[in-house]
Amino acid sequence: MDNVVYLIMRRMRTPLLVLIGTYAVAMAGMVVIPAQDAAGHPVPTSFFHAFYFVSYMSTTIGFGELPNAFTDAQRIWVSFSVFATVAVWLYAIGTLITLLQDTTFQRAILESRFRRRVRRLREPFYLVCGYGQTGTALVRSLTDRHQRAVAIDIDPQRVNLLKLDNLREYVPSLCADARQPSSLEDAGLRHPLCKGVVALTNVNETNLKIAIAAKLLHPEITVICRADSHEVEANMASFGTDHIYDPFDTFALDMAIAIQSPCLALLSKWLAGYEDQSLDAPIFPPAEGRWVLCGFGRFGKAMYRHLREQGLDLTVIEALPHKTGIPKEGVVHGRGTEAVTLEQAGIGDAVGLVAGTDSDADNLSIIMTALALNRTLFVVARQNHRYNKLLFERVGAQVVMMPSNIIADRIRVRLGTPLLGDLMALARDREDEWACELVSRVVALVDEYAPHVWEIRIDEIEAPALCALDRRGISVSVEQLTRDPRDRDRVLPLIVLLRMDDEERELLPAPDVRVRSGDRLLLCGRADASRTLTWTLRNLNVLDYVLTGNAAPGGLVWRWLARRRARGV
Repeated sequence: MDNVVYLIMRRMRTPLLVLIGTYAVAMAGMVVIPAQDAAGHPVPTSFFHAFYFVSYMSTTIGFGELPNAFTDAQRIWVSFSVFATVAVWLYAIGTLITLLQDTTFQRAILESRFRRRVRRLREPFYLVCGYGQTGTALVRSLTDRHQRAVAIDIDPQRVNLLKLDNLREYVPSLCADARQPSSLEDAGLRHPLCKGVVALTNVNETNLKIAIAAKLLHPEITVICRADSHEVEANMASFGTDHIYDPFDTFALDMAIAIQSPCLALLSKWLAGYEDQSLDAPIFPPAEGRWVLCGFGRFGKAMYRHLREQGLDLTVIEALPHKTGIPKEGVVHGRGTEAVTLEQAGIGDAVGLVAGTDSDADNLSIIMTALALNRTLFVVARQNHRYNKLLFERVGAQVVMMPSNIIADRIRVRLGTPLLGDLMALARDREDEWACELVSRVVALVDEYAPHVWEIRIDEIEAPALCALDRRGISVSVEQLTRDPRDRDRVLPLIVLLRMDDEERELLPAPDVRVRSGDRLLLCGRADASRTLTWTLRNLNVLDYVLTGNAAPGGLVWRWLARRRARGV
């Protein structure tokens, strides 16, 4: 039974029984007490007349005595009945008002409404568990791309903030504990259109339990989790969690790539960025010299490991080394907020600084003090809270790391363009000159804003025209596919970044490479090129034109006119 109906029946059972009983007694009295007609003859009162009279007796002012004028005995009974039924009505209404104000009942209504809205979803959606900074960024990213999402969070204030957010798509949300499988089921875990579950709470154990529940209750969907601990990450991976993201390891790896291959890091940032964002300038972290690393927690250890792999000299400053551990080079004891500590770490001749404590105030203080001692430092700052963004923009750091944004961007890219991850994995095996050349090609396409990145699956849904030619044995190359259908001598402003099938992945496929049914393409370029290419892939006449130059008319009327014109000639 629905919780709302159950609560109503449980709380209103006594008032309703008392109300029915009072009305029954009042009607019985009206039937039993002798009545008379207009001539004064005794007549019985039927149950119908008794029910009719009593039904409006206590709720109507100024009622008449029907069907005949009452006797004194009836009037005495009616007087008692009026007071009794009015009192019972007040009792029932008072109980109902109390029920409506009850927080349990209100929550039951919200949950019931939430379940109905989730059941009515008719588009694929993602279940986002945790609406903190990362969840907020991810839900906004999904809705900006017109993808549907459902959100649950244990904090009611966050759920209220979601309702106030100006999102492009409506997002059903509920305040609930995601550790409970019933909450996940209410949020659509078993819904046939649920494409994936994203666990983004700030508690590793909660994310772990969400991943377990998702794999047990709906094994076919994608499960993406945030994990700030290597032990939890290994545990999640042991039962098949699809994607696990550690913001600290992810950022540290990005920094290592930026040191080793600046153009590849820039390319990755552009392709994963938002289309309305301006293109970022490349950064060149120093690849030689000594870095000072303040804070040896989870972030500090990740940076230490990846910077060490780049062959850099490191000096670590840590306030509580007995808790965090000590690297083999030892540590300088302190927070790094004092000039004395930084000077002990040799900040004067260092080339880089990582302010990586879990306190924004300390990180800002570290940077300001260090820059006062050495203006040439390359600074990496850890920003823990979104509301400090303005301060970190002005403190003078070349790179600002915010864990929530890193995770949200990674998951957004994974959900929107999964081939981009394959592209970057293959690109890491190439020289930086290869990435620099590709960066130049991208700049030539899009000028000052980030490129539009999209995927195409060559199948009957996304490319029916190309599939039709493929069945006939007519080959279509990458070069032919990128011709402008309005003028086949021109080339669309796009780049085919990756072609992938079941057997191979091909970076920047050559112009003569054949595109077949079952292929998947990753492209970047201008948004209008995406729409034009979609037209080519879906319309057989358009595709025939870009292949042969034959501008055959489309549609029954145009073809009839063409045949008529040909016969006339």
